[in-house]
Amino acid sequence: QLQLVESGGGLVQPGGSLRLSCAASGIRFDFYGLGWFRQAPGKGREGVSVISRTGDRTNYADSVKGRFTVSRDNAKKMVHLQMNSLTPEDTAIYYCAAELLPPMGMPELRSSNYNSWGQGTQVTVSS
Repeated sequence: QLQLVESGGGLVQPGGSLRLSCAASGIRFDFYGLGWFRQAPGKGREGVSVISRTGDRTNYADSVKGRFTVSRDNAKKMVHLQMNSLTPEDTAIYYCAAELLPPMGMPELRSSNYNSWGQGTQVTVSS
């Protein structure tokens, strides 16, 4: 399993941007598909974005398409989530997660697939 630590959350005004980062430790980071999930107060955990082992394929929840961009740097064992045009509905705790995958596997937006999770970082969008 990987150990994951998120950073970059905070308070931002509607329309603003934040960049979340997730640092991984452990062996063979490039064997893992990665996902970003979020959980708002009183709601279940929602898949936000996923990225393949090499970073050549990504997928997004409809609610964030065109506003969020996921990327990864396998050499640095990092994954990032660039969030633009933020709205109050984006307020949540954001988690990164890792799923061990075969070479051509693609991670999914279902949280049940993942066995490594970070502790989360709070994102609050408010004026």
